[in-house]
Amino acid sequence: MFELIAVVLGAVAVALVVIAAVYMVGMRRRSPMVLGAVRRFSRTVVNPRMLKTAGRPGAYASLVLNRGRRTGREYRTPVVAAPTADGFVIALPYGMTSNWVRNVLASGSATLVHEGVTYEVDQPEIVPLGRVNGHFPEKEQRSHTRFRVEQCMRLRRVGQGGAS
Repeated sequence: MFELIAVVLGAVAVALVVIAAVYMVGMRRRSPMVLGAVRRFSRTVVNPRMLKTAGRPGAYASLVLNRGRRTGREYRTPVVAAPTADGFVIALPYGMTSNWVRNVLASGSATLVHEGVTYEVDQPEIVPLGRVNGHFPEKEQRSHTRFRVEQCMRLRRVGQGGAS
């Protein structure tokens, strides 16, 4: 009996290691299949849980409010935003294919809730992450390196300008 349990636990452990390896390699290589699976998992499992606290003081995630480019419907998406002198930067681990990214680029503006404060933001632009990575905490910078995140969305607070 114990041997059967050991074999089952061993098989589960091997399966988890394989899944973790496929995830890591797929994210680093930008595999469309892996990115799609991770995006769907985030949308259905992770995001609903993060939405409960996103944007609140001390929360891990900020909240982007944006309008669908075709439907006009308002969407709420948890993101990791880092403040800059004139706005915010948001790393794009899935690249530019996320709906919220395409919506914000299409409309040219959004609302960002960060640390309990609501900001109107505009002038979205995609910039190389290397140019703004220093705005993120060290832990996030290590994750960006580990998963080879290359792009970032820069947003400026409405009424702000210039570069940082």
